[in-house]
Amino acid sequence: MSKQTKALVFNMLGFLILFITFRFIVATYSSFTSWQIPVAAFLVATILAPKFQVVKTNDGEKLFMKWLFMKGVKEIK
Repeated sequence: MSKQTKALVFNMLGFLILFITFRFIVATYSSFTSWQIPVAAFLVATILAPKFQVVKTNDGEKLFMKWLFMKGVKEIK
């Protein structure tokens, strides 16, 4: 699997886990209507999900992760 594919899969998994979690939390603990629940979960998951990106360097392609709760950028091996 290429590093770009890994970045795409990691981005999708991070978003989906947070989206599903917050969808149930918002549906349970708020008074939002039917269309407001997924919109609120989408906004929260988009902000809180980690971001993965492939960068081409002299050593080849490297996969990096940036997250709101971590300081700086972390290289993923």
